[in-house]
Amino acid sequence: MDWLSQTPFPFTMFSTQHFVPLAVIMLSIGLLYRYQAVFRHRLAWKQTVKYGLSSLLLLFELILYGWYFYYHQFTAADTLPLQLCSISYILTIVLLLFPFQLLYEFLYFAGVAGALQALLTPAAILSGFPHFTYFYFFLGHGAIVWVALYMTWVHGYRPTWRSIWRALLLLNGLLAVIIPVNWITGGNYFFIAEKPAGDTLLNYLGPWPWYVIALEGVAVVMFILLYLPFQLRRLRRPKGE
Repeated sequence: MDWLSQTPFPFTMFSTQHFVPLAVIMLSIGLLYRYQAVFRHRLAWKQTVKYGLSSLLLLFELILYGWYFYYHQFTAADTLPLQLCSISYILTIVLLLFPFQLLYEFLYFAGVAGALQALLTPAAILSGFPHFTYFYFFLGHGAIVWVALYMTWVHGYRPTWRSIWRALLLLNGLLAVIIPVNWITGGNYFFIAEKPAGDTLLNYLGPWPWYVIALEGVAVVMFILLYLPFQLRRLRRPKGE
């Protein structure tokens, strides 16, 4: 089966196989925004998202690791679920099943910021269309963004100004764990040992280790931009509401 073969397929950035899944993700977000009120008032729709999407994401994760082990590609240095988007993928499943504010804040800021960058410049994608890992990549990263917005528009979760700093604190807490893991395994989780291959944002942030420090500033800017719509809405709200 080509879908689960050992041989990867070439992926070309900014080609049809890149733009089509981006268009599908954008369409799904547009439909979510359009029908958010329907979601809010229909328990069956919310239950379908909660259990259906979380089951699909979990199934894809199990297939991925089954594929790793079947073709002897699992290594502690490369395939532990310790990249930011891998962690966000797992937290997306947890948030669907067991929603709470702090997890929502981390996923909205760190998860969405990381997923958007990965979707625009998918340097870490394992294979192109029609391989399973191609669908896994775009489903997973798209789901991170979609679920964060779903919890915002349908379930009423909202970030606050303090949420930015809590998310940054959690992100740096993860970084403190990832650094010794990289040292022990020889890995490059969070891309802090070296830049990933291909064209990514990191190419514009200077050499190692300066790009790691610059990423802190980039994270602050991106988190503020993600919070900006909520702040503008509060400023436009009539006094007394």
